[in-house]
Amino acid sequence: MRKIISVGIFLLSALLALGTDITSDNSNTDSGIINKNPIIDEGGYNPFPPDFIFPEGEIPEIPAGPMVPTTGRDVDELGQVRILEKTYTVMLESKVNIFVPLEVITDIDIETTVIGDQIVDVPFEIELNRKPEKENYYSIRYSENIIDIDADGTPDTYIFSPKYINEKVSKDNFVRIYGENITKEGTHKKDIYITVEIGG
Repeated sequence: MRKIISVGIFLLSALLALGTDITSDNSNTDSGIINKNPIIDEGGYNPFPPDFIFPEGEIPEIPAGPMVPTTGRDVDELGQVRILEKTYTVMLESKVNIFVPLEVITDIDIETTVIGDQIVDVPFEIELNRKPEKENYYSIRYSENIIDIDADGTPDTYIFSPKYINEKVSKDNFVRIYGENITKEGTHKKDIYITVEIGG
């Protein structure tokens, strides 16, 4: 009876030892698969949390970026062709209105000789820097158009121009001198300033 009990204990111990060897062999042979229960280091440190469970098999690779379509057409999740973002070409046009005021660009020198009671008409031209953009809108203005050339108190010289100037060069202008109103002999001079204004 004692012999049977001894054999039974021996077989149980042999099975326990065999199970330990099988476990250790399996952990070394399958190197490509992560073990479910990692072996604790000799210092007693386990690098994983107690409740951590390794996934079955190999971990799938995660793509680093979106896959490039290879069918030649880009479709969305519903299988419809994806419309690319539209681009537009916008043409910007800038217009600047530059206004150049009208100016008289010529100096006018009028010289004449009056004998006795003569009435003398002296025509002259006025040239502007450009043609007026509107007709019957601009007029010529003189600093004086009724002049006492000999300063005797009686007007003797008059300047005439059209009411409006519609061309770059105005030719219908003249100076009229009444000799009978000039009482002082000699050479007389007078400076007259000309401007362009709006209105008649």
